[in-house]
Amino acid sequence: MSEWAAAIAALKQGGVIAYPTEGVWGLGCDPDDAAALARVIALKGRASDKGLILIAGSLEQLEPWLAGLDAEQRGRLAASWPGPNTWLIPDNGRAQPLLRGDHTTLAVRVSDHPLVQQLCAAWGGPLVSTSANRAGDAPAMSAQAVRETFGGDVAAIVDGPLGGRDRPSTIRDLLSDRVLRP
Repeated sequence: MSEWAAAIAALKQGGVIAYPTEGVWGLGCDPDDAAALARVIALKGRASDKGLILIAGSLEQLEPWLAGLDAEQRGRLAASWPGPNTWLIPDNGRAQPLLRGDHTTLAVRVSDHPLVQQLCAAWGGPLVSTSANRAGDAPAMSAQAVRETFGGDVAAIVDGPLGGRDRPSTIRDLLSDRVLRP
C-alpha cells in the first residue's frame, strides 16, 4: 500500500497522520471524528481547551464551516488564500468541540502547499493541522523527527518537502482583525 493510500485508510479508521506543511511538519486527523481529535491532543500532551486548526486544499472544502459569514468576510478570507494565513472565524456550530477548544471561534486555513492540497483532495475535505511536536517542544522538521518523537502512535506519514516558510502560519481574528500570531 502506498503511503498516500495508508494515510487515507488511517484517516478513515480514526488514525492520526503526519505530513509536511508550509513551515513545519503537522499532525492531522478527520475533523469530524471526536476520538481522533482526542488522540491528536493526547499525542501532543496539549491542553484540550486550546483548539486545533482546520486546513484545506481549497476554499470550497471549508464551506460547511464558513456558513454564516457575510460577503465581506468571505472576501477577506479568499483574498488571503491559499497561503500561510490562519483565520479565527465564528464557530457556526459545525465544529467538533475539541476542534475549537474553549473558544467561540474556529481556526481555518487554505494551504498553498501542493502536498497539503493533494492530501485534502485525496481525503475529500479538510484535515486537522497542528504542529508535529509534544507540547513545549520544537516542531518536527522532517519525517524522521516525527518517527523519533511519535513512533508507532502516528498511523501514517506522508513524506515530502516542507513548503519553505521559516515559521508557522499567521493567525488573525476575522471579526476584530487582531493578529494573534505574526
